Amino acid sequence: MDFEQTRANQRHKRILDAALKVFSRKGYRDTAVDDIAEESDTSKGGVYFHFPGKQAIFLALMDRAALMLLKRIEEAIARETEPLAKAEAALHVVLRTFGGHRALARLFLVEALGAGREFHARLMEIHEMFIDVMKLHLDDAVAAGAIEPIDSELAGRAWFGAVTEVITHWLLSERPVPLEDTYGALRPMIFRSVGAKEPGR
Repeated sequence: MDFEQTRANQRHKRILDAALKVFSRKGYRDTAVDDIAEESDTSKGGVYFHFPGKQAIFLALMDRAALMLLKRIEEAIARETEPLAKAEAALHVVLRTFGGHRALARLFLVEALGAGREFHARLMEIHEMFIDVMKLHLDDAVAAGAIEPIDSELAGRAWFGAVTEVITHWLLSERPVPLEDTYGALRPMIFRSVGAKEPGR
């Protein structure tokens, strides 16, 4: 990769990093490209060179965050052998990641919903990716005899919904406890919902 390409990639990343901060602080609707340019120490023209507008920046942020989270989930799942332990690992990674990246969580669970209908379809696609991970490992758990046959898609959707509701409450709380601290209580509820014993218990 030549010097110019490297510099362009660095600027692209700097713009996205700055946009995450600005969107989290001001909200999607009140953020202007000028705000992102200032935060990233880039000219407005430089921002437009990489992105056609604010909407494209927001969508790129959503995609980058989703890919990062999926990678972390895959790495955590690879360390487990039991199907339910894999599902648990995926859920735990979501809590741990968002707990350590409050701005990212706010982007996904607050700003994306309020940004407008044009974002909802992409947000639903991202949700479905995570629900599919849950479904896959719940199906494996049924096949292994770890749980009775269930509607794994509905269960995965319920698990994802429970976790995202906990995260949203944490985001909106004025004095939140560490997000990971909630998993101790959430864990048994989640596994009882599919008639399973908790992994490792």
